Amino acid sequence: MQLSAHNQLPGTIQSVKSGAVMAEVTVHIQAGLVTAVITDSSREHLNLKEGDQITVVIKSTEVMIGKE
Repeated sequence: MQLSAHNQLPGTIQSVKSGAVMAEVTVHIQAGLVTAVITDSSREHLNLKEGDQITVVIKSTEVMIGKE
């Protein structure tokens, strides 16, 4: 798979939590854990489940951090 996004991190799905509309997918990558929220229909279409080897693709125009 070739994508224009350069931030591609290989990992293993640690957990999948399906909801009525959205699914929360937590992936173990080399640096730790990444959690993505995707539509549940996308989760179903990709047949995502714990233990799957996947690629986390990050494409964002901004990253925000806040602290009080």
